[in-house]
Amino acid sequence: MTHQTHRWRGSATLEMTLVGIPLIFVLISTFEMARGMWIYHTLAYATRAGTRFAVVHGQNCSVAGNNCAVTRATIAGVIQSAGLGLDPGLLKVQMKSLSEDTGLVTLASLLNDSATFPTGAGAVQQAPITVYAQYPFQSAISMFWPGARGGIQFGSFALPASSQERVQF
Repeated sequence: MTHQTHRWRGSATLEMTLVGIPLIFVLISTFEMARGMWIYHTLAYATRAGTRFAVVHGQNCSVAGNNCAVTRATIAGVIQSAGLGLDPGLLKVQMKSLSEDTGLVTLASLLNDSATFPTGAGAVQQAPITVYAQYPFQSAISMFWPGARGGIQFGSFALPASSQERVQF
């Protein structure tokens, strides 16, 4: 009888190892998906907020609540306040209208840009305004991949979001 129990010794440890390792990866993956979705939804919300702010500041300054002297820094401030938790140095934003395109630059640089946006033909009523943004997402799962600490960035990609609306005033 003691010989039979001796044979089963260690099986619980083996079973826990076989079940525990995949369970840890499932738990980490669940939290990583939640973190990725939070970043994406925050980015999409901030992009929409910046677009909405830009489209209600068009050409007709006589309409109540309108201010034609909106700058890129003001729109970037709206994006920053709506995108809580997003690093302005990592967040890249592009603002486009019919007459201009800022190119893909960091939000930190747009916060210091005093140029008016939109201008000229881009500020007329019904002209489209597009705000595009992307934010890098580095998965924590990549720490388990061999070679992840080298020059190759495993598990890193840019989450994109864009919003387009037409100038209202």
